[in-house]
Amino acid sequence: MFPAQRKLLVALGERLRLARLRRGLAIDVTCERAGISRMTLYRLEAGGSAIALGTLVRVLSVLGLGSDLEAIARDDRLGRLLQDQALPPRRSRRRTTPVTADPLG
Repeated sequence: MFPAQRKLLVALGERLRLARLRRGLAIDVTCERAGISRMTLYRLEAGGSAIALGTLVRVLSVLGLGSDLEAIARDDRLGRLLQDQALPPRRSRRRTTPVTADPLG
């Protein structure tokens, strides 16, 4: 794992720990509600990289943060830019006006 990725996981774990503490949830209560062991929660809050995505989703749900997952990759700016660059160039359409023999109509 690259150092920048490790840093992101550690920061996420710390945010989850703070969210749990703000809600006054003890470790045991959080683990019971999420259906995980204490060690798994410790690893998650420490930024462990071997935590299953499903475990993260359950803990977010226990903390009332499940809707935060909706924000992940919602606005894929880079992907849209790459997609737009791959599109064929737009052809201009010429509009032709009917030619009348009599200009008055």
